[in-house]
Amino acid sequence: MIAALTSPAENPASIGQWLTPLASWPAAAVTAVQATGSVVRIVVASTRGSSPRAAGTCMLVDRERIVGTIGGGQLEWSAIASARNMLATPGAAAVQLRTLVLGPQLAQCCGGVVELWMERYTSADLAMLDSAERAAARGQAFLVSRLTGAVIERRVNRHPALDEHARRMARAGTRLELVRENDSISLHERLDEDRPAVWLYGAGHVGQALARVLVTLPMRLTWIDSRPEFLPTGVPAHILVSELPVATVRTAPPGTRFVIMTHSHQLDYELCKAVLERGDQAWVGVIGSRSKSARFRSRLCRDGLEPEHVARLTCPMGVDAIESKEPAAIAISVAAQLLQTLKPAPTRTVTEAHECVAASCRGCGHQPGNTP
Repeated sequence: MIAALTSPAENPASIGQWLTPLASWPAAAVTAVQATGSVVRIVVASTRGSSPRAAGTCMLVDRERIVGTIGGGQLEWSAIASARNMLATPGAAAVQLRTLVLGPQLAQCCGGVVELWMERYTSADLAMLDSAERAAARGQAFLVSRLTGAVIERRVNRHPALDEHARRMARAGTRLELVRENDSISLHERLDEDRPAVWLYGAGHVGQALARVLVTLPMRLTWIDSRPEFLPTGVPAHILVSELPVATVRTAPPGTRFVIMTHSHQLDYELCKAVLERGDQAWVGVIGSRSKSARFRSRLCRDGLEPEHVARLTCPMGVDAIESKEPAAIAISVAAQLLQTLKPAPTRTVTEAHECVAASCRGCGHQPGNTP
């Protein structure tokens, strides 16, 4: 006989917790240390061959919870056990380095080699962690952790242009470098976030469903609506309540991805126009049908926007072959399309863009596709 499914309130034996993604690790480490007294950060310091996650990926482990992931599976399970042993063992070294061959040692078919840097933070490190968090918030900054014997020294570098390791990492496009020098090992890593900015306008059913997804993805979400009652508290995003949402467009950083799905078609249009007039966005999408897309494109042309700017509008939004109009389904479709924009895509020539928009403006029946 199969027991009926019950809610956690009805089934006290269900004590599981949702696994939480890790955004800013210094801030999360401060929270963990303040709550439990200590936490271990597990960093993928280097990889050879195939591995579940890239170098620079990290997670936090305290006595009860984990935040983030280094790829799951036996690699992560083994690392968590080692981290909790560090927390439970008085006098254990503050830093441990582990090199794991995924196939022979852990029976993972990735087959590569992963080197882990495991570092414990306690209340004595709160000032350093707070300094790292503030430096990251101000812009590009690096943390250098140098292990000599059993002694760990840490330094927040706010002037990376003067550091040869930082310059080398910048040229290579990497976020982390493990350096062995004589009797010491140093971990050099960027602290500032390089996640792309996404500005979401609208907090209705679809907006809320999309926000739930975006905060779990490698993106920095800013969420804007004029109705504070529709913007939930406790969301790991920058919340803007504005009676003039269009005025906020100019405050977004260059290269922002704009997602527009407000309660008003007129407001959608004004936001779309303001974004396209800026011209420095990485992407802009508006929720709506193909007929709404045609009307917006024709109106934008009449309002004087250049055809190549209008061609950068994505409307309708979402990946192909998802037909459901349920808010959660639309949210997943739009989130998938945003993820696709993180990779360089082929671009149309100015001539092709002009022809596509001109066709829409003439009302000839040709509708521009979903790709900007």
